[in-house]
Amino acid sequence: MSIVLMLGSGPNVLAARDFARAGLDAIVTINNAWAVRPDWDYLVCPEDFPADRRPVDLTAQQRVIEAQAFVPAQNAYGGFVYAGGTMAFTASYWALHALRPKVMAYLGCDMVYPAATQTHFYGNGAPDPLRKDVTLRSLPAKSARLMCMAAAQGCALVNLSGDKSRLIFPRAGVADLPGMAPRTINVDRMKLALQREDALGYVVPSGRYWESSDVFDTAEIDALDRLWLQAAVSGNCQSKAA
Repeated sequence: MSIVLMLGSGPNVLAARDFARAGLDAIVTINNAWAVRPDWDYLVCPEDFPADRRPVDLTAQQRVIEAQAFVPAQNAYGGFVYAGGTMAFTASYWALHALRPKVMAYLGCDMVYPAATQTHFYGNGAPDPLRKDVTLRSLPAKSARLMCMAAAQGCALVNLSGDKSRLIFPRAGVADLPGMAPRTINVDRMKLALQREDALGYVVPSGRYWESSDVFDTAEIDALDRLWLQAAVSGNCQSKAA
């Protein structure tokens, strides 16, 4: 798998309707984003995603990815507490695990919700990432972790949005995707962050981390988030973790 397009539900995702399918090896949609264009390949959503918001007729190549597939995938990258509890991050770790892409390009995943404007492409929806949740204290840090994990397996993450974003991925256009390379990362900081995660042991194999939230120290999570932000800083670093 070479280039994967990741579509969320932000208002700017509608621009993806004009993207040529040629050159895109897979289109992964998150929750309602399957409605943006009909040629999507994967819909990643939780089991409680309402039936009236799901696609009715799937083509032979379309698949719906639910917890039985995405929980083990996210656990393979450390689990929900460390990786982040939004469907955008969950879908990303599933794609890294299942599709092994070289490039993942995002649109509609900025996770910025101005009060006075439309929040989603279909209207105003619940801003899931703004809920009070131990896994979402720093969305930029969670995106930094994701970018480091992707770079470690040779995958570049880019943001196709030109809007304000909580994703820290480099910005790019669709035409740039074939030539994108993983951003350099601070390998030493990444190793420190992974070691700290192992020491903390905040792993919930079921994925239902909210049932154990009282055992997670938010100060420790904040310190871990700072390490991941430092790991994502480019410079005289290596492009992959050894």
